[in-house]
Amino acid sequence: MEKDYEFLEYVVKNIVQNPDKIKIERTIDERGVLLALTVDPSDMGIIIGRNGQTASSLRTLLRIVGAKNEARVNLKVIEPEGGRPPKRQERDRDDKKEEDKDEDIVDDLKI
Repeated sequence: MEKDYEFLEYVVKNIVQNPDKIKIERTIDERGVLLALTVDPSDMGIIIGRNGQTASSLRTLLRIVGAKNEARVNLKVIEPEGGRPPKRQERDRDDKKEEDKDEDIVDDLKI
């Protein structure tokens, strides 16, 4: 087993709540090594971190591990089904906020 795979598996298993549901796929192509990480949906927040800082840190550390082994290593976190709301729902919520603002302005004008 490769060092990058072992490193990622060790770190992720020690920070998630469901270590038995971790799945890592390692592929090699002309651009280097790609580690595709799948975790339990309830652990996605832990893996991504606030503003993506945990995932970014994992990518940085994997690049260092790869450099020691003369390889370029990238991490892809696979999003589970139903992970993010569709873009349309986000847009609908933003439109609702704008409607609320418009109603507040109209209420202010009624003196």
